Amino acid sequence: MKTYSTHPESIRALFNNIAPTYDLLNHLLSLGRDLYWRKTAVREFNGLNGWVLDIATGTGDVAIEITRQEGRRRNVVGVDFSEPMIRRAREKLTQKGLLRAIAIGQGDALFLPFRENTFHGAIIAFGLRNIAQKEQALSEMVRVVKPGGKAVVLEFTLPQKGLMKGIFPVYFRRVLPRIGGWISGDRSAYAYLPESVLQVPCAEEYEGLMKKTGLGHVVSRQLTGGVVSIVSGIKRDG
Repeated sequence: MKTYSTHPESIRALFNNIAPTYDLLNHLLSLGRDLYWRKTAVREFNGLNGWVLDIATGTGDVAIEITRQEGRRRNVVGVDFSEPMIRRAREKLTQKGLLRAIAIGQGDALFLPFRENTFHGAIIAFGLRNIAQKEQALSEMVRVVKPGGKAVVLEFTLPQKGLMKGIFPVYFRRVLPRIGGWISGDRSAYAYLPESVLQVPCAEEYEGLMKKTGLGHVVSRQLTGGVVSIVSGIKRDG
């Protein structure tokens, strides 16, 4: 059985391998809650018009949701470093007639191919945990956002209290890898997921990283009993 690490080429290989079943497993393993998580995260941009960047766009679900919520008042760009993921995103955009509304291309979160102060907002959903140099990735996100613009992180976290504190770790470490491996044919990819979350298990740690990279008004909120968290901040002037 292959193993994965946070080395960029290892992560690229992981997502290349699971691209064909990525959407199916997202919906299945989250019991459909992933749709709600993305919608809620995108609502952080309520009232924001202009250009929005979706980093680690995967198959484009967040980019599509950004367009769905605000329509023509937003221009969306999605980047990902997995070519199979990008191909599937373009297929989805073609089916939905959104190729003109959303620009999708290959790009590395650590070296975003955009000038400073380009976007009014930026988001990374379920991607930051896969990046070893998290502070660099957040710094890049902040670099390309205009002063006063918003940066949003949507990520898995470990519930700290309540019923989910006891249930979720068992599901996450034992059930999820088996189902994910059976359907995708790559159990190692879904065994890696719990390990990646353990590196930054709570929203407070993401808050600290975001404050270091030039964001103010950093706040977080937990969804589904703390299974995921949304952390957002505003880029300071100057």
